[in-house]
Amino acid sequence: MRTLIALAALCLLLAPARAQAPASNPHRVAEPEGLYQGVPHGYTPPTLKGAKVLSSAAELGKLIQEKHPVLVDVAEQDRKPASMSSSMIWLPQHRSIPGTVWMPGAGSGTGDAAFASAFRTRMATLTNGKPGTAIVTFCHPDCWASWNAAKRLVGLGYTEVYWFPLGIEGWQDAHDTTVVKADPAWLASLPKTLTQ
Repeated sequence: MRTLIALAALCLLLAPARAQAPASNPHRVAEPEGLYQGVPHGYTPPTLKGAKVLSSAAELGKLIQEKHPVLVDVAEQDRKPASMSSSMIWLPQHRSIPGTVWMPGAGSGTGDAAFASAFRTRMATLTNGKPGTAIVTFCHPDCWASWNAAKRLVGLGYTEVYWFPLGIEGWQDAHDTTVVKADPAWLASLPKTLTQ
């Protein structure tokens, strides 16, 4: 019994020291060389080579006022829950930063050539073919999709790429959002195999 009490006391003494011990962030993730193809939601890197990371809604707000960037929301569309009856009406609304072009799924890490071509073509149209146009990609916090979209843009030669990892939720903490519809030109350009 004394041994058990001594072990319990030792654990209590060590617990605070263990909680304060990590000097480095255990969730720090390194940038992959190419596009990320793992689970879409999870810890993301703090950097993106070739792009600028916007670390606050205030930074993004200033950029919007000064450079009027193309805002690209790449969040996935909500799917009707399997538990909902087919007779129930499903009318999801997607809220985003005002002025955004919502391109659901555009942050995929797929290597599909048709997908890459659709992304390249749509972005060329949105930027009027000007690679120096400021572009901001975002989705939700801890989501690789916006990181992938920005990485693709850098690879396509865009020179004013911004990534807003705080996403829609980071924006709406201090600003209004608006209901946006999925970009019809983007949806129409996607290969059918990727929209099913």
